[in-house]
Amino acid sequence: MNYKDTDAAETTITRDLAKLGEQTNNIYEAIVIVSKRANQIGVKMKEELNAKLAEFATTTDNLDEVFENREQIEISKFYESLPKPNALAMNELLKGETYFRKPELEEEA
Repeated sequence: MNYKDTDAAETTITRDLAKLGEQTNNIYEAIVIVSKRANQIGVKMKEELNAKLAEFATTTDNLDEVFENREQIEISKFYESLPKPNALAMNELLKGETYFRKPELEEEA
């Protein structure tokens, strides 16, 4: 997923709570959904970052030899500049791009 090309990168936005709870008919459920989706996004972003930084890992455990790799610094700065996972998750929910289900309702049917 290309996180940089989303419009969630805006700084501080006042959200309309009525609009947030439209899909679930409950604001608290919407917040739980956003929270769980933000955790998923955060884990995925961390895995991507760790995979890219693993290329620069050295097998020597000598603390005297610490090298600053310019590419590694640029990758870290890029991930720091990405929108936060909670902003991405909120944006997805408001656009209707988040899939969620209620298992208790599925059991009754």
